[in-house]
Amino acid sequence: MADHHHHHHHNFSLCFCDFMRLLWSLVVPCLVLSLVLSLVLLLVLLGLRVWLQGRRRARRARDDGPAVAFFHPYCNAGGGGERVLWCALRALMHRYPGVTFVVYTGDQEVTGAQILERARQRFNIKLPRPVSFVFLRHRALVEAASYPHFTLLGQSAGSMFLGWEALMAYVPDLYVDSMGYAFTLPIFRYLGGCQVASYVHYPTVSTDMLSVVRERNPRFNNADFISRNPLLSAAKVVYYCFFALLYGLAGSCSDVIMVNSTWTLGHILALWRSPGRTSVVYPPCDIKAFLDVQLGEEDEEVDDGWEELGGDGNGAEDRKCHSIVSVGQFRPEKDHRLQIRAFHKLLSGKEEGPRGRESLRLVLIGGCRNQEDEERVLKLRGLCKELGVEDRVDFKLNVPFEELKRELVDATIGLHTMWNEHFGIGVVECMAAGTIVLAHKSGGPKLDIVVPYEGGQTGFLANSEEGYVAAMETILALSAAERMEIRRNARRSVLRFSDQEFEASFLAATDMLMGKLEQ
Repeated sequence: MADHHHHHHHNFSLCFCDFMRLLWSLVVPCLVLSLVLSLVLLLVLLGLRVWLQGRRRARRARDDGPAVAFFHPYCNAGGGGERVLWCALRALMHRYPGVTFVVYTGDQEVTGAQILERARQRFNIKLPRPVSFVFLRHRALVEAASYPHFTLLGQSAGSMFLGWEALMAYVPDLYVDSMGYAFTLPIFRYLGGCQVASYVHYPTVSTDMLSVVRERNPRFNNADFISRNPLLSAAKVVYYCFFALLYGLAGSCSDVIMVNSTWTLGHILALWRSPGRTSVVYPPCDIKAFLDVQLGEEDEEVDDGWEELGGDGNGAEDRKCHSIVSVGQFRPEKDHRLQIRAFHKLLSGKEEGPRGRESLRLVLIGGCRNQEDEERVLKLRGLCKELGVEDRVDFKLNVPFEELKRELVDATIGLHTMWNEHFGIGVVECMAAGTIVLAHKSGGPKLDIVVPYEGGQTGFLANSEEGYVAAMETILALSAAERMEIRRNARRSVLRFSDQEFEASFLAATDMLMGKLEQ
């Protein structure tokens, strides 16, 4: 019996030895193979780089000068990011007459001339010289809709392919990513041999996002079944951390990094870790159009008019209606529900009649991009009905600029409720128009915009339903003179977000890189 046991043990050790021998005989070829493959890959990449640099030199000789290319797949969208693009191009064109400018765009359905015409209509920006457009065919690769799962990873890999398509079509001397596709930076830097710069509106992954997933909060893009399951939540945290690491590596390729706010700066410094190359360049806001409306310019006259409308007069002179206006797309993170609930609470403290409830109205102005947004508006209208405030709330969808301007100029309070808004152009526009702004106590509004100006108050901040109600009560109770003081401070303070300030900061940030190109 013992003999049988011994025999069995002997067999097992033989099997084990054979197995180890087999493994060892496989390990060496695998190592050699992986080394050979790595070398082949390295040689292919070096070959590509040499070939692309040859193409760049040929192009430079043909154009008789350096070229700067902006990567902006949605350059016809007409949002704040596009305003940055056109203002940056205008500033660089004025400053560097010998440089060629190119924009990589995915807008297939329009011509270059139509894109420029839309920029002129939408932003009143006309470029001093022609710009060339390179039309990319595979923009769908960076659209969130293409990746129902692992959206961040999918979009980032997609952006690398789109960047490759762009680089194959045109090899610039300086590449500027103005839309936040950080994963295109290493491609242009290491394969194209270009200088690279980036303007970041919003970190693709942020440390706040990590904490939201960690706390299993179903706030955004965190499916309910994930936030309920601790194992899936842990996996998602690991995935986010891995992604944040990759994002940091890609971003740190940038020679110059510009961010749009103090909030974004904090995140980009934490993720990209390149403090020496990073600076805040506030986005250009269209404040001129709002500042044209008289408010502080003809002080006495306007003050009198304001007294008639507003605070201290009594009886017939008392202002008929205070409107509270909110400007922002109907997206979930803009939190219109909070605005409606706070407004309902404010009304419930007022008596009926023209001096109370009827003297207030809430105006929600915003863009609807698609079917989802329209459904959201229907739900918001439903909420107004449920709370019994539908008679005091107006929805204004996709309104022309002139109407937006009129509503803001007539408003008493400009309302903003988005948590961690990275900058907040809407808040700046409200301040420029002379409304008293009440914004969310986080992100850009808290750190950059609604901050004291020369010691004077420029607006109000809140971060809860009760906080918003209390702040609205406070603003409505101010005298006309006190209100005027805040409006004037706010107006003066937003001058730092003008086109001129942006252009000066942008040129200062890119000065060193542009100098290298000119040599």
